[in-house]
Amino acid sequence: MKLNGAQIVFECMRREGVRHVFGYPGGSNLPLYDTFIQYPDIQHILVRHEQSAAHAADAYARVSEDVGVCFATSGPGATNLVTGIANAFMDSIPLVCITGSVVTTLIGRDGFQEADITGISLPVTKHNQLVLKVEDLAQALKEAFHIARTGRPGPVLIDIPRDVQQQVCEFEYPDSVHLRGYQLPPPPDPALARKAAALIAEAQKPLILAGHGVIISKAYAELKELAETCQIPVITTLLGISGFPGTHDLCMGMPGMHGMYWNNMAISETDLIIACGMRFDDRVTGRLKDFAPNAKIIHIDIDAAEIGKNVRPAVAIHADLKPALAAINAEVKPKDHPEWKAWIKAMRDEHPSIALPETDTLLPQYVVSRLYEITGGDAYVCTGVGQHQMWAAQYFWYDKPNSWVTSGGLGTMGFEIPGALGMQVAKPHDTVWTICGDGGFQMTSQELAVFVEHKLPVKFAILNNGYLGMVKQWQQMFYKDNKSAVRMHQPDFVKLAEAYGMKALRVTDKAGVDAGIREAMAHDGPVLVEFVVDEDENCFPMVPPGASLQETVDQPPVLVRDKEVTGTR
Repeated sequence: MKLNGAQIVFECMRREGVRHVFGYPGGSNLPLYDTFIQYPDIQHILVRHEQSAAHAADAYARVSEDVGVCFATSGPGATNLVTGIANAFMDSIPLVCITGSVVTTLIGRDGFQEADITGISLPVTKHNQLVLKVEDLAQALKEAFHIARTGRPGPVLIDIPRDVQQQVCEFEYPDSVHLRGYQLPPPPDPALARKAAALIAEAQKPLILAGHGVIISKAYAELKELAETCQIPVITTLLGISGFPGTHDLCMGMPGMHGMYWNNMAISETDLIIACGMRFDDRVTGRLKDFAPNAKIIHIDIDAAEIGKNVRPAVAIHADLKPALAAINAEVKPKDHPEWKAWIKAMRDEHPSIALPETDTLLPQYVVSRLYEITGGDAYVCTGVGQHQMWAAQYFWYDKPNSWVTSGGLGTMGFEIPGALGMQVAKPHDTVWTICGDGGFQMTSQELAVFVEHKLPVKFAILNNGYLGMVKQWQQMFYKDNKSAVRMHQPDFVKLAEAYGMKALRVTDKAGVDAGIREAMAHDGPVLVEFVVDEDENCFPMVPPGASLQETVDQPPVLVRDKEVTGTR
């Protein structure tokens, strides 16, 4: 059948199972928007800024476990996507971003709203392509979805000039993809699985470091089997949270810069680390030369480039994590490590990193802990970036697989609102809470209109301490308490939400927290709850930048000096 380029885009999306598109129209993608009416099975969600389209598609992809799709026009529309694309690239999220471009005769002539988005996005896309002929469009889109979702997932951008969207050709969707140089990971090597099992059998103090690859690979059962069979404690990275049940006896929580003290000390003592789908990010390792000084490393990753990049492994398994763990499970024998687990328990008892202080002051971590108790953990949680993100990682225990969504590698403030949008669209019958910082919230607050428009029942918890909290904490600890440009002049968040037509509440004391949470959950639409929390509370434990995990500051320091921290322990 003969179709124009815009219709070809929709036919390709339909064949790839796309049901939702987050986007914003403009002159160079109007043919695409003119075509939406012909495809009522594909719902468009109009965001209020293109960055939010990419973030929403990102979070949608994470919890739907499929490709997220976003649209933008040329020039500023396309460049506004870049932060969201970079966020997805850093966190290995499958996106297909479709941008309109100026007509082919104007490309390279600095036409109105022209920007070289393929050149601009090249460092932060897994693949991108400018399609100059309508006959190439179906093949380009087939390849885009294939590349985005296979191997180590990532974002792909397809840029389509407006005249190509209008041109007509015979449409035939390719049955398969053959890309020279694009290789999928091999199956796990049985010899390496046996070697890994031998190291596990020898280890006296083993640890599992579970990263985002557990979730991407859906290796939940295989990870749990390995941990339980060999009784190995499991530490989950920031993006690995919800890859292993948070209330499991072997779950230890998060490591690294704001991880649990006991985890950082255990990493410093362990004789074996089984690294599952994680890349040894600097926020996990601390000072790299002092990371796990006594440990042999088994590193399993789908991306060969990550193996050996930061930490040299004794066993390197380049494979999809799920079959790799299954191969190791077939080789290991049951084992227990009672002395090692007793040492960790003693460390937890001596250094209760996340024990709530006894105070009548409304602390942000108390709000998160009450959210967990009242929801029973039965919620999807999204955050932005900063102190609130760390408290949400520390005080909410995620048993539901893949129920935690946050910006990891890029650390994008403002992710919490559009991220929650994508999560709720993907999980319309589930409870979604987004835990927000007062700073990041203001970066994307215009998207509140979308929740009201589509009656999306997301619950917003703003932890308002009146500061850019994490920046303030660093200034206090490392810059002689010079609070420069961190005090926030706030809007009235309740009135702001109400202006969009959203129910809103304000909680100013500890006694009102439970009632505020319950009232929000009882309402069948979106609700914003502003929690006015202690402005002086900071996030601990903390590994100072440039320090080793052994130098973790367990509690707020008693002495602050430039580039030096003295803790209370």
